[in-house]
Amino acid sequence: MPVDEGLLIEQWRARAETALARWLPSAATLPDRLHEAMRYSTLGGGKRIRPLLVYAAGHALDVAAEQLDGAAAAVELIHVYSLIHDDLPAMDDDELRRGKPTCHRAFDEATAILAGDAMQALAFHIIAADPTLAGSADARLRMIDTLAQAAGSRGMAGGQAIDLDAVGRELSLAELENMHIHKTGALIRASVRMGALGAGDAAAPEAIERLDHYAKCIGLAFQIRDDILDVEGETETLGKTRGADLARGKPTFPSLLGLSEAKERAHGLYQDALDALAPLPASAEPLRWIAGFIVNRIH
Repeated sequence: MPVDEGLLIEQWRARAETALARWLPSAATLPDRLHEAMRYSTLGGGKRIRPLLVYAAGHALDVAAEQLDGAAAAVELIHVYSLIHDDLPAMDDDELRRGKPTCHRAFDEATAILAGDAMQALAFHIIAADPTLAGSADARLRMIDTLAQAAGSRGMAGGQAIDLDAVGRELSLAELENMHIHKTGALIRASVRMGALGAGDAAAPEAIERLDHYAKCIGLAFQIRDDILDVEGETETLGKTRGADLARGKPTFPSLLGLSEAKERAHGLYQDALDALAPLPASAEPLRWIAGFIVNRIH
């Protein structure tokens, strides 16, 4: 019987939400304002692309979803922590995130900084402590290493540093892609790898390599689509301010390539991602669905 990818994706989203709600401290627990800010920023919003990729990569390699809840929650916490910090006045100074006031607007800057710090720490605690997480102790260590590298100066934080330095400057296509391979792509790539690590030694090296190439392609395609939506999207649909990147003088794919060529580049990366998955079994189908969503989404 064919799998209903849409239903499966919604089940995974619900699993991730449940895992996040379980691991995040209660807003009634001291320090209550900090915990309230963490829950406010994390729960009840977002596309959950990164947790979905954890589950989908695991599914492609026959890892049960219930064995990846901790990894899915951990990678989303790292993502949300980065959003909280990116939105701060010292960074992008955004007022809206996921359709509501950003963390520092809803609370204050100091609380937002601490919320991001605490969520980053919680992510690594989950991988170390979750009793149901798939894989051996060695697999957990590799997940921790994967997530740490994706979040650090050679990944997301480094990409944000490059982004800040690029404001008002013209970048070459190679420089722009390098920035987003770090800022956006590193955590997407880590999400797929963490799901695959749940399979341990049962995963064939060729399958792991193909999944990694898929992740590289959709990571860059995700950012190109974000840049396109900054031009074409609506604030109400996006959940964040339309045209914010243009207003700040940030280099984007449409500003460098033009809107039409940026769309072609995103579609080409999407096709490369599908080609990477071609030899994999039908269990990889949700990864194809997620790739399609990434390049066609409206928010």
